[in-house]
Amino acid sequence: MSGARTSPGRAGTGESAPRKQGRSLAALGYTKPQTYEELRAVLSSGTVHFPKRLRQVAIFLWQHPSDVALGTIAQVADQAGVQPSTLVRFAQIFGYAGFSDFQGLFKDHMKGSWPEGRQQDNQEPAAEPNANLHFLNGMVGASQASLGRIGSGFDIDSFEKMVDLLAGAELIYVIGSKRAFPVTTYLSLTLSQQGVRNVLVDNVGSTALDQVGCISRRDAVLAVSFSPYNSITPDLVAVAHERGARIVTITDSTFSPLVKLSDTWLEVVESDFAGFRSLAASLAVGMALVHGVVARRTG
Repeated sequence: MSGARTSPGRAGTGESAPRKQGRSLAALGYTKPQTYEELRAVLSSGTVHFPKRLRQVAIFLWQHPSDVALGTIAQVADQAGVQPSTLVRFAQIFGYAGFSDFQGLFKDHMKGSWPEGRQQDNQEPAAEPNANLHFLNGMVGASQASLGRIGSGFDIDSFEKMVDLLAGAELIYVIGSKRAFPVTTYLSLTLSQQGVRNVLVDNVGSTALDQVGCISRRDAVLAVSFSPYNSITPDLVAVAHERGARIVTITDSTFSPLVKLSDTWLEVVESDFAGFRSLAASLAVGMALVHGVVARRTG
């Protein structure tokens, strides 16, 4: 689930991709992605820099390939929070005439795929006369979809490296805010219950920067962050990175600002229902990390 950051360059040259995306990448000499995997490689390379709206599209495409494959352009645009014309412009950047051609990458990827290809992430459950039960069923379905993704492409190598770095740290700083805060709170509590020294950076009294002020090379950071990445977490992790601490991250796409700061990272994408997003997969992966760290330290 973590992305290997490749650096596809201009065809026939060693140049890196341009920062301005006013023209098609294909027109500028870049290879047109022919598969979903090739598209992900380009997006994860870090060489393509999108303006705000196109970046918003890229994050949505990365996190919800089944919705892109199965939805109309109007539906996908609504879910991504952009205009349909923005989707067309995004497709044209990669050398496609329009969104429908570009959408073929996602359709081909989802054919015969695991459960994500057979059921849309946000698909509503069967009609239920009780509104509260309907919502509960929807959230259960979103949690199941989130957990179901873990088994498909889980990056065990990145996971093992995360365990090694955390187990070897003198002190673990657990950092996450906003929607990630319930995850980090529970991870910190569980680490403490297992006798693993850690600091939960909770930013009480706006003291987060002071809480990481003593971090050193002997320490490690376990950071959790989800899109739209508008929290204080990247700033705190940047401080830890400058001080030489090892950084491991749970996040939901290669566009997370934590990726470039991390020694290793895991991608965990949570599904949502009616605007409410699950945390089931993040908690499951986090608990597995805690278990691995404890086992490594006592083994």
